[in-house]
Amino acid sequence: MSEQKPTCCYHEDEGFSCTEVAEPSGLCYWHDPRIVKNKPEDKARLEAYAKAGGMLRGISLKRADLAGIDLVKHHSKTGFDMSHAELYRANLRGAHMFNLNLEKASLMKADLRDANVHCANLIGTNLLGVKWRGTKIDNICTGKMLKQEKMAKQAEKVGEMEIALDYYEQSEEIYRDLHKAADRQGLFAMAGFFMRKELIMRRRRMPKLSLDRIISKSIDLFCGYGEAPLRVIGFSVALIFICAICYFFTGLNFDGQAHVFTTSLSFSENIALFLNCIYYSVVTFTTLGYGDFTPIGFSRAIAAIEAFTGSFTIALFVVVFVKKMNR
Repeated sequence: MSEQKPTCCYHEDEGFSCTEVAEPSGLCYWHDPRIVKNKPEDKARLEAYAKAGGMLRGISLKRADLAGIDLVKHHSKTGFDMSHAELYRANLRGAHMFNLNLEKASLMKADLRDANVHCANLIGTNLLGVKWRGTKIDNICTGKMLKQEKMAKQAEKVGEMEIALDYYEQSEEIYRDLHKAADRQGLFAMAGFFMRKELIMRRRRMPKLSLDRIISKSIDLFCGYGEAPLRVIGFSVALIFICAICYFFTGLNFDGQAHVFTTSLSFSENIALFLNCIYYSVVTFTTLGYGDFTPIGFSRAIAAIEAFTGSFTIALFVVVFVKKMNR
């Protein structure tokens, strides 16, 4: 009887195990991190291994020379699963990686120039230092937060601010690189998302309660750094409603008679007054100024603030809206 060869000892807690023949290290050729896959035949071998259904999860391709490799799972709705793979400084220039699952993998400093990573799953992937020039990145999925961003928040929770600031800096760099790559590809909606995330990472590196951070946060809340026109509309509606409430209690003048909330008025009369206050608030916010209602007392200060804010907000909305439409 022939002696059975030992199998690779690579195993994941999720239940995935490699069944390839083990090298002396106990790991198979593809999972052994000590073997650099830069031989001329490695590219063809890996393509054949993938097509034959070999386990790609967790494989180590550190510094591998795989320029132009085809890792597309043809005639399938799902791509190859390369979760947890190590691709540090791998040469993947011109590679075909459409729909590839690289969740929680490491592409740190990998060369992806001119590669095709359409629809790739990059959730939890280390993307620090990736070379993106010419990379096709349509519909890639990076998730709501980068790996470094999550780690920064975790470090911040336990008070490790130095570590958190370092991770925020890395996140800012990654988002900046993705923003530039998307811009070059003409993917302006994606570029806008990455640009906003880049600015958020920069803000989180600022000292808490500093003026710069407060201003940055206000701009984000107000218009999403110019990427969220609906936020401007929401702010406008909220301001109009809040000012209407203020006018309801501070009073307005109509035909020489003061109109203000009092308990002596009936419910329907107070409702009618509040609707008039909303009308006046809209007129003031849009700086139309019909003159039928005029402010009295404290209402004058409120009206002045609302008129100034309204003119600024309307101008900002036009800028943000046109910017989005041009994209």
